[in-house]
Amino acid sequence: MRRLKGFTKNFWVANTLELFERFAYYGSKAILAVFVADQVGLGPEKAGWLVGSLFNGLLYFLPILAGTVVDRYGFKKSLLACFAIFCVGYFLIGLGGLPQGRPLVEALGAETYMILALLVTAIGGSLIKPSIVGTVARTTSSETKGLGYSIYYTLVNLGGAIGPILALQVRESLGISFVLVMSSLTSLALALATLLFFSEPERPADAPPPKTMAGVLADMFLVFRNLKFVSFLVIFSGFWAMFWHIFYALPFYVRDVLHFSRFEIIETVDAWTIILVTVPAAALAKKLSPLAAMIVGFTLASLSWFVMGAFPTLAMTVGAIVIFAIGEATQAPRYYEYVADLAPKEQVGTYMGFAFLPVAIGTFISGATSGKLVAHYVGETVEGTFVAGPGFAQASHMWYWVGAIGVASTLGMIAYDRLVVRRAV
Repeated sequence: MRRLKGFTKNFWVANTLELFERFAYYGSKAILAVFVADQVGLGPEKAGWLVGSLFNGLLYFLPILAGTVVDRYGFKKSLLACFAIFCVGYFLIGLGGLPQGRPLVEALGAETYMILALLVTAIGGSLIKPSIVGTVARTTSSETKGLGYSIYYTLVNLGGAIGPILALQVRESLGISFVLVMSSLTSLALALATLLFFSEPERPADAPPPKTMAGVLADMFLVFRNLKFVSFLVIFSGFWAMFWHIFYALPFYVRDVLHFSRFEIIETVDAWTIILVTVPAAALAKKLSPLAAMIVGFTLASLSWFVMGAFPTLAMTVGAIVIFAIGEATQAPRYYEYVADLAPKEQVGTYMGFAFLPVAIGTFISGATSGKLVAHYVGETVEGTFVAGPGFAQASHMWYWVGAIGVASTLGMIAYDRLVVRRAV
């Protein structure tokens, strides 16, 4: 408790804002693929591409560039812009599934309308991570920084665990479109809370001047010239290509194959498991080298999809996600440690800025693959009637394809360890 008292008011305000923003984000994320496929009527293939490849891909790639905006205009203005844009973006997405928005959707075309609404929302979302993480960095000392980031990551996972449950309550009581409306209203409340309670953290006297966009692009070129680093990021993206199927493909499978209508609950299993096992898993993984811990994590995560494919029951699906989460908890802390070690000492900040690039690559891949898997192995709802896909009789086999991504990534990580890392020693 004494250590918790060492944090400033602004630290707690920023983390509270992050928690409620994660409620809005993961609440909408839990139903977004189903919403675009069924409510907007674009089907699972287009929904996967729009929600996964376009929207989430930009959401995790743009922060690399958005950091320059945050540095230039400050955290408070950036958060206000983020929540204001989120408010408009979530509302526009939800409007696409409501009768009131039908004339606008028909005028633009459903796909064009959703692209525009998702682009607006992604632009707003790109500002949140640099602002909150930057605030945590500025409002903690060397003694409290480790605990400060632990609190931040715990709240992120709480958002992932509770957000979909809140979405379920809204979907069942008001309708799936109103989940997006509630995310919009939450964003409006967050904008007001930022205006009233958040104070701009003092910039350190020894902080370097804000980078220009040209400087960021130059850094990107510098990073991409490091083939060792880039090859590692590409291999690691396979983990996230597996992960995002939980949000883009699993809801359809759970609802239409396993006949469990409250699919949002299943989407929370990963986050709850992470909250429970991160500390013991990280303690065990400390005995391994970072790459060995990542390989173990990849192996467990890959195995989970084969378990899910072999045992097409709700209980085993939950068990498989638990196995996946244990793999995630085993490798995640060591990943950031390894990225920092790969970076030249004078460029650690630049390289850490690219640590989220595998998330963007992974969601781009998953957006493309999940829609095709759902269309073939599950099917789609057309005008309120479910039409089974050609592979519906063997629907659980779809998860073998996801597991294959993990196997390829695990083998790639082993090859990277043997051919690149050990040869360099």
